Amino acid sequence: MSIDHDISRPPLMIRLLSVAFDDFCEQLEERLADTPYNDIRISHGCVFGNIEPEGSRLTELAERARMTKQSVGEVTSDLEQRGYVERVPDPSDGRAKIIRLTERGRAAQALGVGLIDDLEQDWCERFGAERVAALREALETITGERVGAVPA
Repeated sequence: MSIDHDISRPPLMIRLLSVAFDDFCEQLEERLADTPYNDIRISHGCVFGNIEPEGSRLTELAERARMTKQSVGEVTSDLEQRGYVERVPDPSDGRAKIIRLTERGRAAQALGVGLIDDLEQDWCERFGAERVAALREALETITGERVGAVPA
């Protein structure tokens, strides 16, 4: 009998994390669908969730997102075409570009942060504030310094 079908053991941690993440993302996408930013996808989070307020280089975004430069570059190009980011010369290195949010991008990011906060509150109501707080505390401990503050 495979581990996945062994009813005598609890589900693997990776499965629990994956299903919870998928559920959260699905709910976020549903809420985004009812906004002026309904063209944003979860995959755009590698930029929205990692960009500094004054902008970031592509290499920095890729490192923070733990993705390849090519993948983040594709997402960045998509967001640029949609009017959420722009590439501007890096004042410290004329060869490099800084990716920064446009006004539309900042508004979308702020809305996204609000929707994520609302979803967390909904989870508190559904599953209990103490349980969600304990989950948050455990995840903060596990992720340690790898996860910074939400970009402002």
